[in-house]
Amino acid sequence: MSSTIAAEAVARAFAETARLGERSDAAFVGRVFRPDLGGPSVVRIAGGRVVDVTGAFATVSELCENDDPASALRRAEGDDIGSLAELLGNTPPDDRNASRPHFIAPVDLQALKAAGVTFVVSMLERVIEERIRGDANAAGGVRQQILDLVGSDIRNLKPGSTEAAALKVALIEAGAWSQYLEVGIGPDAEIFTKGQPLSAVGSGSDIGVHPGSTWNNPEPEIVLAVSSKGRIVGASLGNDVNLRDVEGRSALLLGKAKDNNGAAAIGPFLRLFDDGFTLDDVRRTELSLVIDGPEGYRLDGRSSMSQISRDPAEIVGQAVNDHHLYPDGLVLFLGTMFAPIQDRDDPGRGFTHKTGDVVTIRTEALGALVNRVKPTDEVEGWTMGVAALMRNLAKRGLLGASR
Repeated sequence: MSSTIAAEAVARAFAETARLGERSDAAFVGRVFRPDLGGPSVVRIAGGRVVDVTGAFATVSELCENDDPASALRRAEGDDIGSLAELLGNTPPDDRNASRPHFIAPVDLQALKAAGVTFVVSMLERVIEERIRGDANAAGGVRQQILDLVGSDIRNLKPGSTEAAALKVALIEAGAWSQYLEVGIGPDAEIFTKGQPLSAVGSGSDIGVHPGSTWNNPEPEIVLAVSSKGRIVGASLGNDVNLRDVEGRSALLLGKAKDNNGAAAIGPFLRLFDDGFTLDDVRRTELSLVIDGPEGYRLDGRSSMSQISRDPAEIVGQAVNDHHLYPDGLVLFLGTMFAPIQDRDDPGRGFTHKTGDVVTIRTEALGALVNRVKPTDEVEGWTMGVAALMRNLAKRGLLGASR
């Protein structure tokens, strides 16, 4: 990364990740692109070393289908391909030695899904976007009007409850009902496709914001790894990059607002559940976010999983069930309470990204996910789809019944 601000932010995040990877009591799985093999490898991270275990599991998706993925990862044998610090240092596109391995997103064949409007704060921001049709200048006044209508007690509402239904009736009568309130406090969660399998970028890579967008923001989230049977097997950090002006114009533009080059970041690793890390730990997670701008701007934010309106297990149950099958499993962004409203430039326009912003999302248990913002047509190209991955794995002798 070229600027001093970016380099310092990335160095801090990588140092945190390297310290986390020194642990031997946690089951961290990642993916590394190996130029010598022309494709990705599944790796185990422990004791500061990176071990290629692709001989045991050709994909992370395959590992997640195991009855006990954490134990299976620990048992897997493979080649040590270098220190964690070395591979992290070779990951940012600007500083990369193309002949050496680098980290990529820690998921592969799983469907990339996301839940929206799972926190009250972000739900109200979506209502505002809808009301002002993506015009950031009008956000401040409408925000107060909405808060006056719904009040602060909405935070305590259980979606789909009798109390939530009564509030819905009252809002309809007041002419204030919204499709975002429907999924925020109604019985059905919003579950959408964030991107295609293999399209996520990892920590250290650039994330994409469409150059035509004038109002956008990061969304720091927990990402759950879920098997084809609906079993939650691990968690990672994610950035569900969002174009607020596009979604605000029409919810039918959700795909344009959400599914763009580099708009889904996951990493640095996937931590598999075991006795030392469970879904209850996810429920208690506090995420911090820092945005370092190229002009010296800095924004600090947070998202507390304790404030989520729907339990993570309920959201997963609405995503994968007898009506929605995912044979390669899925990863699910759980949503965020982070909705930046602080003005960055002009008064009343709130926050929006600038090219060169560095976004760092942190938790103690999952490390630091760090990415730099670039236009979507300038981020590193995504070229290895499922067909190319299968050809590469077949060439390496990693597919077939004999494995």
